[in-house]
Amino acid sequence: MNSIIHMDAHVLDSQSHYGFFDLYDKHSFKQPARSTWMDGWKIEYMAIARPDTLHLRPMVIIGGAFQNFNSYKYCVEQLFAAGPIILIDLPSMGANQQISNVDTGLSAGTLELEDLAAMLGQWLEQMQLPQVSILGMSLGSVVASCLADQRPELVDRMILMGVMQKTRKSWRMLLEESLHLMKEQRMDEFGQAVILYLVNHARLKETRMSPTAKRLFFKQMSEFTVTEQERYDINCNRLLRLTHVPIPQCKVLVACGQYDSFTLPHENANFALQCPNMQYVQIAGADHVPQLQRRKETMHLFATFLRDEAVEQLPGIIPFSREQMQQIERRGEERIQVQDPQRYLSHRHSDLLLNVEIIDMNFFGVLLELDAGQTECAAAYPRDLALHLEDENGEFKIECLIFEQDETQVRALFKHGSFEVAERLLAFVQQQKILQQEDAFDAVI
Repeated sequence: MNSIIHMDAHVLDSQSHYGFFDLYDKHSFKQPARSTWMDGWKIEYMAIARPDTLHLRPMVIIGGAFQNFNSYKYCVEQLFAAGPIILIDLPSMGANQQISNVDTGLSAGTLELEDLAAMLGQWLEQMQLPQVSILGMSLGSVVASCLADQRPELVDRMILMGVMQKTRKSWRMLLEESLHLMKEQRMDEFGQAVILYLVNHARLKETRMSPTAKRLFFKQMSEFTVTEQERYDINCNRLLRLTHVPIPQCKVLVACGQYDSFTLPHENANFALQCPNMQYVQIAGADHVPQLQRRKETMHLFATFLRDEAVEQLPGIIPFSREQMQQIERRGEERIQVQDPQRYLSHRHSDLLLNVEIIDMNFFGVLLELDAGQTECAAAYPRDLALHLEDENGEFKIECLIFEQDETQVRALFKHGSFEVAERLLAFVQQQKILQQEDAFDAVI
């Protein structure tokens, strides 16, 4: 694209690229972001460095949809050992609130992830930066991969965390459901749903996700402004339109949390297997947000890789050989049978009831057997049916998303729009697992 570039006056105070960076201190994150305008689009960024590593290769961090510069406040301190840091928010991403072009009025929703990568490439070129390292996390991993594909001369090496090449149907349905909840202004459910999709609730003991962090995350989601809701809509639809993520040819570290339930470990591994020069690791005891749950281990991993040092023996890191990557279990949680499988589905807006038998289930979904001819009836309401279960406190129900069916069976995802219901479901599954193990033990005796 032909661009007219406008920068804040203080950005480049010397001909050397070192003049581009501010020296880091404890007040750095209290400073407003810098900005660059390109063809009516605003790019917001921070460029910070420590004097002792100022000479090393800069790294550019492209975060996920809900991260802002403050999200990295405690991360960058550990990364300075590997060089200067550039935090960047492209239009409608991160904390960048721009949702329309100031010159043309064009919606930021017209910018695909490939377009954002091209914008970033042009920005790096205009800033006259040397070849950089790229850290792309979650949504940012797609932008990073596109940049490496479009402008390989700009990228020395890359870290991708939470990446997949093709989106699975169940994943797309969860995103679509979150959009439905937001558009219906069911914001409490929306906030809980987003967290329950991103954070593996079935592994909270392992990940040590604190109730405080979860509560703050929920508050952020549920109190979205109109602009933030529009940005969420834009970014979700970018992902829903995604059909292919290009494979970077540079040196790549692909990482994910051991219990990532959003971008599954086998999806991250499959992406890595296609890269000609790659390493793949899992971060022990983390899910989709290792930078929150295992910050020290994650940042140590990143800094070590960026310094071109071996990562295999790092604490809290699980390395994989190519053979091990090919054998990763596709299913994150085992499916179990329940002792009283005869249950029913109810309709959210009518008195429709459907008798079902639970074939197997886990915290994330269920396989149901229905009477002949009833599957089509169930499939006609893919987001309006709820499965009724019973625990020691009585009956409760969990809403379903039906995504597969045959003549007598349907497979559904659980919608997870309530922390309270999620806790009851998790306890129910754990209790059924205990009962199943006891039955197996009795059978052996």
